[in-house]
Amino acid sequence: MAESMKNYHDSLKEALEDSFLRKTLDTFAVQYKVNRANIFADMNATELINEIADHKDKAMLKLDELYQQFVEQASKKGLHIHRASTAQEANDIICNIAKENNVKKIIKSKSMTAEETHVNHALEANGFEVVETDLGEWIIQLRHEGPTHMVMPAIHLSRYQVADTFSEATKQDQDSDIGKLVKVARYELRAHFADADMGISGANFAIADSGTIGICTNEGNGRLTTTLPRVHVAICGIDKIVPNIEDALRIIQVLPRNATAQAITTYVSWISGSSNCEINSDKRKIFHLVFLDNGRTSLLKDPKCGQALRCVRCGACANVCPVYRLVGGHKMGYVYIGAIGLILTYFFHGHDRAKNLIQNCINCHACKDICAAGIDLPGIIQEIRARLVEEEGSPISSTLLAKVMTNRKLFHTLLKFGKFAQKPMTSGKFVRHLPTIFAGDQSFRSLPAIASESFRDRFAKLNASAQGTPKVGIFAGCAQDFVYPEQLESAVKILQAKGAGVAFPYEQSCCGLPLQMMGEREAAKKTAKANVDAFSNSNVDYIVTLCASCASHMKDHYTELTGDDPSYKDKTAKYLSKLIDFSSLAKNVLKVTEDDFINRGAKVAYHSPCHLCRGLGVTKEPRELIGLAGEYVPTAEEDVCCGFGGTYTMKFPEISSTVLALKLKNVEEGSKDGIKPELLVTDCPGCIMQLRGGEHKHGDKVKVQHISEFLGHNLKSK
Repeated sequence: MAESMKNYHDSLKEALEDSFLRKTLDTFAVQYKVNRANIFADMNATELINEIADHKDKAMLKLDELYQQFVEQASKKGLHIHRASTAQEANDIICNIAKENNVKKIIKSKSMTAEETHVNHALEANGFEVVETDLGEWIIQLRHEGPTHMVMPAIHLSRYQVADTFSEATKQDQDSDIGKLVKVARYELRAHFADADMGISGANFAIADSGTIGICTNEGNGRLTTTLPRVHVAICGIDKIVPNIEDALRIIQVLPRNATAQAITTYVSWISGSSNCEINSDKRKIFHLVFLDNGRTSLLKDPKCGQALRCVRCGACANVCPVYRLVGGHKMGYVYIGAIGLILTYFFHGHDRAKNLIQNCINCHACKDICAAGIDLPGIIQEIRARLVEEEGSPISSTLLAKVMTNRKLFHTLLKFGKFAQKPMTSGKFVRHLPTIFAGDQSFRSLPAIASESFRDRFAKLNASAQGTPKVGIFAGCAQDFVYPEQLESAVKILQAKGAGVAFPYEQSCCGLPLQMMGEREAAKKTAKANVDAFSNSNVDYIVTLCASCASHMKDHYTELTGDDPSYKDKTAKYLSKLIDFSSLAKNVLKVTEDDFINRGAKVAYHSPCHLCRGLGVTKEPRELIGLAGEYVPTAEEDVCCGFGGTYTMKFPEISSTVLALKLKNVEEGSKDGIKPELLVTDCPGCIMQLRGGEHKHGDKVKVQHISEFLGHNLKSK
């Protein structure tokens, strides 16, 4: 049964209060990125990942053929093959194998597929003794917990907790020294290796042309589990079949590097058929392989989500996830962890288990950027959200917001009305206080007031000429049109100074990203078409947006969102071909130089918006622009999310506020050589809202600006 959203929030708050968990995952997250960059330094990771994605996709298209080939080759070598449609069927097969062979004790090496089926529970219910032999898995088995990471199952535990667990298991007080704890595990497990009747392993690969399985491990228990007992049962997903060893070796080049920043795992074992075993009557090891479907063939046929089957189970999507970093895997998955865990929970374990988890994605794209198989993880998560809305209906708040946002005139009228309604509650540019019914748990930052005059109402007064080269159309977005119009004014000022023509189509509206994030697919389609229509007759050379989130959403989704109407195919393609972010426009098109600005020597830090650096791949231009008008001050983790995530900050304020606090801490600490910034610049109004609101709430130690404001303020007069 799925837990309620309230209970889920309570469990998140409990995890946030676990200081050891926070410190451990924080340290790991920082060091992982450094180590991964180093281990990939001499390789073209992007090219290799693209090759893996391509080969995995091709293999999945002929999965039935590869399965038959594997069965044919493996059967010749004494391997018994089973194909289980469900987790229950897989467990029944394994239990029957144990019964048929008079098994009493079973040892296991690490297997996420076995975790997926909960085979331990099934075996124990049938009277078998089951012992996990991977160190981390044994620890969590003793604690009756599930893994908190796909590669490091016990990363959430301190050595003191492990010592207590071992003390209880051995009935002796155990020292918390890590070396001594490892020796305890070796001593306790050695006897189980010696007298086990059956070993259960996973498999990273099933190679079709030779009937071979491949297993990657960092502990010797894997080989002991597969060789010492007289019966070996391997279990893996049907998606682990690859055509040949070359495909497996290609994945091995990335898997350990992405998982733990190792060049290769300690052990890579290849098992081809049954081996000698003197204890069995025919002198051969009894070897079974259970291929698990459990929804995989249905997922394979899913045109939008099927790419999830490329996953190689490296766990890197958790390693870089800002939410996982705070709360750990028990709150970020059911069996599988991280972004892929949110997805696979929906497909393998039921929609009820997934519906709360799937909301807890901040959409920072860090998982997509790191994925060893090039899976569009955030895109699939958004698709699942939309399906859940279609299956269960929208919350009233989402339905109302969708209706308002698809009616441009009503939406803009309500925003204009808001500037008057807010007056009793505002102080300067911030809302002083909001009734709890509106604010919820948003007290961790100051919220901006709606501007006294929107950009669309100011534009005509700017006397911006449409004549000039290039001619640039401005896509305003909601936040900058109605909350931060000064950011757009600064952009117009720079465009005019460089001789560009400026246009502003008034029929434009919200980009639709909030609707997409809420799963309101039909409303997102309407806003996409409305914006394409708004610019279709504008005759501009570029469409610039000062919001990285708007730009990334439009680039990633407008083709699909307008794709149900053939008349939009060319219009949308033309629209997207002209779309550009402000920093790229200023640096690469307008070609601003230091001669255009007065450099007052301001020390400026930079926050790299998720949808700019990862969504659009823009990294160097903003920093180069800062250097033209100030002194760029590098700070720690500039590309890590600020915690805003649009509607995410309203749904999960406990996470949003904690991510924000870490971001501001890094900025205020300054550079490695001790330089403290006086200004923090970024390229996204959502990030501005989060960062400026956080700084205002905590004393304005650093001033926060959009990069257009920073450049506009330092622009030389002509």
